[in-house]
Amino acid sequence: MVEYKLTYFDIRGRAEIARLVFAAADVSYIDDRIKREEWPALKPKTPQGQLPLLTIDGKVTLPQSLAIARFLAKEFGICGKNNLENAKCDVILQTTEDLRAEWVKVFREQDESKKADLQKKLIEETVPKYWTIFENTLSSNSTGYMVGDGLTLGDLAVYDVMEIHTRDYPDLIKGFPKLQAHRQRIAESPNIRKYLEKRPITLY
Repeated sequence: MVEYKLTYFDIRGRAEIARLVFAAADVSYIDDRIKREEWPALKPKTPQGQLPLLTIDGKVTLPQSLAIARFLAKEFGICGKNNLENAKCDVILQTTEDLRAEWVKVFREQDESKKADLQKKLIEETVPKYWTIFENTLSSNSTGYMVGDGLTLGDLAVYDVMEIHTRDYPDLIKGFPKLQAHRQRIAESPNIRKYLEKRPITLY
């Protein structure tokens, strides 16, 4: 049996999409959550000086969160049933990363005045723009999933990137009924529900 170890900080962050893939596929792994004070010593030993890292059988180490997520989804058969569906999952994954990048701009801004302006734009313009894209994707697929007729990496990526916004701004999703139903559907799928029930509570 293959041994997987996912190394990241004790937050959801950029490792959470991989954790959701493991959960959806019901595949066990070592959830290696390191403390911030451990990072300086570990950083020089990593391939690109960043986390997350996926270690396979103690030998192969993969960096880059999206590459890790894609690899795992392909390994576990949840990235679409053919090459076109796989590409559609990639489109959604990249789109969620674009939205995440906008949130990161707000998170990292040190000037409080600029931060407030960025936050206002994020909530009033950017988030609705991307959620409309996701809503339209669901509208174009009668199955209730983002791609094909079953749960894929695309569904997990959307669920993950919406986490903070649905927590801090719960009214935002009311204007997106298909997205709201989709989010509930993913959360209530047996393997994801089991994972969420025991997932450590973190701020982000």
